[in-house]
Amino acid sequence: MASVLKNIGLILIIVLHIKYIQPYPADVLIDEMQEEDDGTIDLSRFGDAIFGDPDESVGRMVDEWTPESGTNAEELGNYFEGDILIPFSEARNGLVKESSRWRNNIIPYVFHSSVSSQDRSLINQAINEYHAKTCLKFVPRSSEKDYISFESSSSGCWSSVGRIGGKQSLNLQSGGCTRIGTIEHEMMHALGFLHEQNRYDRDDFVTVIKQNIKPDTLPNFEKARYGETTAYDVTYDKGSVMHYSPTAFSRNGQKTILSKNGSDGQMGQRNGFARSDLLRINAMYKCDSQISGGGYPSGNTGGNNVSPPRPQPARPKPIQRPGNNAAGALISGLGSFFQALGSG
Repeated sequence: MASVLKNIGLILIIVLHIKYIQPYPADVLIDEMQEEDDGTIDLSRFGDAIFGDPDESVGRMVDEWTPESGTNAEELGNYFEGDILIPFSEARNGLVKESSRWRNNIIPYVFHSSVSSQDRSLINQAINEYHAKTCLKFVPRSSEKDYISFESSSSGCWSSVGRIGGKQSLNLQSGGCTRIGTIEHEMMHALGFLHEQNRYDRDDFVTVIKQNIKPDTLPNFEKARYGETTAYDVTYDKGSVMHYSPTAFSRNGQKTILSKNGSDGQMGQRNGFARSDLLRINAMYKCDSQISGGGYPSGNTGGNNVSPPRPQPARPKPIQRPGNNAAGALISGLGSFFQALGSG
């Protein structure tokens, strides 16, 4: 008899707990799970497309490139999405399936001997922009295992995505690839960012005109699937330094990306960070400081149509439902009663 009563009591306690004093709503629990992310970046959806060898034919196109062409030098590559490349020589232990954020927001780096003093100065300007407008610190490498090697081979503009482990090359061919915005663009790839126009929600803001795109480059315009990436609650921005130009990968000189709302004027700009870029960097790397004096205006119509990162939710108080206090007292009393019954 005591055993039957004990089981009934346990069922009562469970029912009362669920009905009256469930402490946290499901959406808050989901947010907390996202916040516990270890910073791993999944590269598996790209398959083998991000691996290859630097290609000097790309370098020849970059040599002939001029700003008046209407495209960006990093859009000339035959690499994944134009400028994403993990050289086979740097893919340790087989093909890399994931990368990570940089630990403690510190990115060690070296300059390869191929980088001229003039280009080092330009790269240092970009580094100074990161230091002034984010909490990231690029530091000359001493003995760190993981680091970026700034290089200047005749193979165009390219970088891997995130920290892949060991030495990782970031190539900035002199001339076309050393505009401040292009340097910042490739460095953002190395930090873990992808192209803006590949966002899941891009069709709400731009139209991709497939008939104008070179057929073999159509995969460069594939959208991420829902849930694969996060935008850190920052609105899509045509003026992001990570956005393609309006005629990127065009087969006929016509536009391949058309704004749905307003001018294409800022689309694909490489003058420097947009404010949206800084918001995303500071959100990914959990920077506490506010952005000050940073970023070109958004490329969206109506001014800076960019939302700040969503603030972290405060841990909620238990939901107060009618009968909470009485239910708590009843549960406590039932627990004591059945504990005594079980020991009797």
